[in-house]
Amino acid sequence: MTEQPEPTLWVTTDTCGLGPYRADLVETYWRWEQEPTLMVGYGRQAPESVEARAEGMAHQLQGANLRFTVYDLTEGAPVPVGVSTLLPDEAVRTAEFVIMLGKGARGRGLGTEATRLTLDYGFHVANLRAVWLKVLAPNIAAIRAYEKAGFRSAGRLREAGYWLGETCDELAFDALAKEFAGPSAVKALFGAA
Repeated sequence: MTEQPEPTLWVTTDTCGLGPYRADLVETYWRWEQEPTLMVGYGRQAPESVEARAEGMAHQLQGANLRFTVYDLTEGAPVPVGVSTLLPDEAVRTAEFVIMLGKGARGRGLGTEATRLTLDYGFHVANLRAVWLKVLAPNIAAIRAYEKAGFRSAGRLREAGYWLGETCDELAFDALAKEFAGPSAVKALFGAA
C-alpha cells in the first residue's frame, strides 16, 4: 500500500484548512454531491454519473474560479471533507460563494470555519471587495454557519427554489471585505492577524 503525501494546505485554523482542488479526489467529490440531503440543499433534482463528474472536473481545473478542498484537522492528519468555491466577477471585484461538505463533516463547525477561511482568502489574496451567496430558506443549518462566518442578509427571492418537493424562498447573503472581522489566517502568515 502506497502512503499518500501530506496534502498542501494554504490557510488553516486549529480545526479546518483549505488546500487546492484536486483531480485525484474527483470520485470523493462525486460521492458527496450524490448524497440526497446535499442535493436537496442545492435544489438539485437529478444525480450525476461519475463519468460526467470527471469530465466536469477537467473543465473546472482550467477555469478562473477559486476552488478549494476543505480539510478536517481535528483528527491529526488532514482529512478531505468538502469543497468551497468563489466564482469571481473580475469587472466588479465580487464573487459568488458555494460550499459543499460531506455528510460526516456537517454539524461540527467545519462549515463555518471553511466559510470564514474562504472569505479570508477571497478578501486578502484575491482582493475581492464583496462575496455573496444564495441559500434556500429552509436550510437553517447553512444559514447559521454563513451568519457566524460573517455573511449578512441581503434579500429574498420569493418561491425561487424547491425544498422537499415544495416551493420555498431563496435568500441572498453578502459579506464585505471592509467588514471582515478577524482573526485572519492569511494575515497571520505575514505576522499580522
